[in-house]
Amino acid sequence: MKLRQITIVASFLLLLAGCKTNPFTGERNLNFVSNSQIFPASFQQYNEVLAQSEVVKNTSEARMIENVGRKIAVAAERYLNANGYQGYLEGYDWEYSLIKDDQVNAWAMPGGKIAFYTGIMPIAKNETGVAAIMAHEVAHAVANHGAQRMSAAQLQQVGGAVVGAAVGGKSESTQQIIAQAYGLGTNLGGMLPFSRSHESEADRIGLTLMAIAGYDPAEAANLWRRMAQESGGQSQPEFLSTHPNPQTRINNIEQWAPQAKAEAQKYGVTSFK
Repeated sequence: MKLRQITIVASFLLLLAGCKTNPFTGERNLNFVSNSQIFPASFQQYNEVLAQSEVVKNTSEARMIENVGRKIAVAAERYLNANGYQGYLEGYDWEYSLIKDDQVNAWAMPGGKIAFYTGIMPIAKNETGVAAIMAHEVAHAVANHGAQRMSAAQLQQVGGAVVGAAVGGKSESTQQIIAQAYGLGTNLGGMLPFSRSHESEADRIGLTLMAIAGYDPAEAANLWRRMAQESGGQSQPEFLSTHPNPQTRINNIEQWAPQAKAEAQKYGVTSFK
């Protein structure tokens, strides 16, 4: 069997075997990287980041980060258990750290490792703002976005091998041009929109989680307004960005927030802070 045929078959088999159901959306997502594969490396990398950073401890902000994180993680477990996904979070090891750094940023790693930078705290402004950020990051973790991106990257590499095999008889310069075009095409047409879809999905899931935890999901729109003001309204064109346009994001949140509140009411949550 020729290399091109082998890589096509490999791609097809990966697609067949690598789809898992997202418990929050019901959609089938590409994911053939198991938690047992990705979690140990994630935990190690998180520890390395903490070791190289100034971690803030025993302050009111640090305690708030940890308390809010626990509430959002409990909300995620309540949702999953209620929807037939008992044991889904097995292997997760939740940890919430505040790092002294002026960056306006927060991030999540597979398996429940969350970090906030002190630079984002003035924009979060209050506990509900922290909850909106935390719920977004927890959503990335529970939706296994890290594993999905790794799966997509591996599939992209297989696709690159197909392209290389197909142009093997061409000149070196032609091969380089086609390879560059493939990389550009997959980045703009595939990987970046794939990342944008993750951001929007984390926004939507996060609204539900923060609502179940007792926080007003409508306040997430105000958080992103403050984020937009912080950036001075400057952003890349949406098709070149891994994140949705700020106004697109705000519009989506305003549309989804009432649905998140309605979902939270199923869990006995009737008031929000």
